[in-house]
Amino acid sequence: MKLNRKDILKALESISAPGEGQNMIESGAVTNVMTFGDEVVVDITINNPSLQAKKKTEVEILKTIHDKVYKKAKVKVNIKVDAPEKPQANQIKGKPIPGIKNIIAVASGKGGVGKSTVTANLAATMAKMGFKVGLLDADIYGPSIPLMYDVEGERPLAVNVDGKSKMKPIENYGVKILSIGFFTQPNQAVIWRGPMAAKALNQMIFDADWGELDFLLIDLPPGTGDIHLSIMQAMPITGAVVVSTPQNVALADARKGVAMFQQESISVPVLGIIENMAYFTPEELPDNKYYIFGKEGAKNLSEDLKVAFLGELPLVQSIREAGDAGRPAALQTATPLEESFEELTKNVIQEVVSRNKSLPPTEAIKITTMAGCSAAKK
Repeated sequence: MKLNRKDILKALESISAPGEGQNMIESGAVTNVMTFGDEVVVDITINNPSLQAKKKTEVEILKTIHDKVYKKAKVKVNIKVDAPEKPQANQIKGKPIPGIKNIIAVASGKGGVGKSTVTANLAATMAKMGFKVGLLDADIYGPSIPLMYDVEGERPLAVNVDGKSKMKPIENYGVKILSIGFFTQPNQAVIWRGPMAAKALNQMIFDADWGELDFLLIDLPPGTGDIHLSIMQAMPITGAVVVSTPQNVALADARKGVAMFQQESISVPVLGIIENMAYFTPEELPDNKYYIFGKEGAKNLSEDLKVAFLGELPLVQSIREAGDAGRPAALQTATPLEESFEELTKNVIQEVVSRNKSLPPTEAIKITTMAGCSAAKK
């Protein structure tokens, strides 16, 4: 029997290649059909490289031709795999957030080193310097920023932006704030798996009306885990700051935190390390310094890792009291603490300026306000 090419093509319209919604002819999977008497050769291209997919495709073509065209046809199927290229591991595709110039992630290797306190005071100091600042509390399981900014119990309102409903961040002390703490009760534990936490964070990032910001600070959870990866994959981080105390236990985890950002698959520039609780000075002995957790541990770590040392903060009771009272200690005027936080913030800003100058415009988000440069040089 002499086979007809049109009959073969019509028969192949009844099946589809693995992963294709259309039939083999419509999708273009069948690239050629040749007939020679009772022999037929079918050339096909599929996207699925698995052996199972190739075998299934071959069997379906044989069966269809035998059932619908000629039972004794001699069929040869040539399968070519054209799988789409896998994205490279180091291609983290973060979506820029319109209006936000710089995004700074604040991290710590371990909990209890004062990362959230440092973040809260950095944001408050930046706002006091005249910058437009946002603060995202990404510590899903232990959100503390609402307490430190005296906005516990607040609820973000919905606003219409270009026809879309978005969350309006809560604002206090000149800082725009979003936190999972706004959506939970104080005695309610957040028991979420990674995907749920990532979804909540994406909503606070992209479904929020942040407006124009010079800096968005992100208070990350302690450690190195799923939330960190979700944040870094969701948006382009300008740079990261790592907070540690001087003690060896904290420094070992801080080293891991720096290593996480420097991994080739992540490649987030580390702006520097901050040493918190560097020393204790009793009020009655203002000239004395007691190095309770060790001396200059974070400073030495920054030298070992060849990253900037951004500064140190003392262990002071008033910092804790200010956080508990809902007014960051950096807002206290004419105090040594105010000077410490200002110096620390200027160093962070200077590192951001330097970082942005060293990268091409397509990868860097430039500081365009003159305030940024002047504040960094004061």
